Amino acid sequence: MTAPVMQYRKLGHSGLSVSAIGMGCATFGREIDQQTSFAVMDHAYEHGITLFDTAEAYNEGASERVLGEWIQTRGSREQIVLATKVNGVLTRERIVSSAEASLRRLRTDRIDLLQTHVWDDVTPLEETLEALTTLVDQGKVRFTGCSNYSASQMKQTLSLSETAEMNRMTSVQPPYNLVQREIESGLLPLCAAENIGVISYSPLAAGFLTGKYRHGSPVPAGTRFDVIPGHQDIYFTDHGYHVLEELDRECDAAGVTHVEQALSWVFRQPGITSVLVGARRTSQIDQALKAMSSSFVG
Repeated sequence: MTAPVMQYRKLGHSGLSVSAIGMGCATFGREIDQQTSFAVMDHAYEHGITLFDTAEAYNEGASERVLGEWIQTRGSREQIVLATKVNGVLTRERIVSSAEASLRRLRTDRIDLLQTHVWDDVTPLEETLEALTTLVDQGKVRFTGCSNYSASQMKQTLSLSETAEMNRMTSVQPPYNLVQREIESGLLPLCAAENIGVISYSPLAAGFLTGKYRHGSPVPAGTRFDVIPGHQDIYFTDHGYHVLEELDRECDAAGVTHVEQALSWVFRQPGITSVLVGARRTSQIDQALKAMSSSFVG
């Protein structure tokens, strides 16, 4: 069997080229130890994955520390696109101090893509954008983006950056899978019109679409929905179980696994620049590569 060939796309209006599969680093230092994390990252890198996405919020900075150690050990800083996120309130002081701490943990002098992790209803948006602009002007951050913003929030952000002549965000990171498709009605069309990159996450709905969770059955111990029970409110719904039943039928008809079918669906959707895939073992990277290969044509 021919090895999957990675595809690369320009991230919005930036000069960054990112791999169609992004390495989601949330599991590092939380669900898997450093040795296993290194094996996963080595495997991802060897197969052409160049986008590595982390956040200060992932196990209180542990993910950034593991990623930073890997970057330094492997000497891979110039070959990857390094993305992280600032969490919580988005005041100037908080953004600057967060970026400085992330730079130390990541063992680098610059972040390729610094994203705000969530929308902040309290801090004036202008203050947030001014802080991000300062970091870009200082050369500590190359490009900025956001995560979990709605279409209206993204629109506000782009409008203010234009009128106030501040740094313009180049990407947004929303959840997107067969269950969560809200971005199709507003955010995706906006990003297409404004040339904003879309880095989607949770293609397997936090594992819900693997088929291991069934209506009325106990949640398996140690699984994502056991460790982070808040995910249950999103997916353990009538809609979620209906989607899962449809997926069951599609998989039976096509003779493929739930993982491959769910991942392939996301890769086939227009407007998605890169799909973040988390992994606890190298075989999960292989699953994503197979799904990508079966989805892209030409």
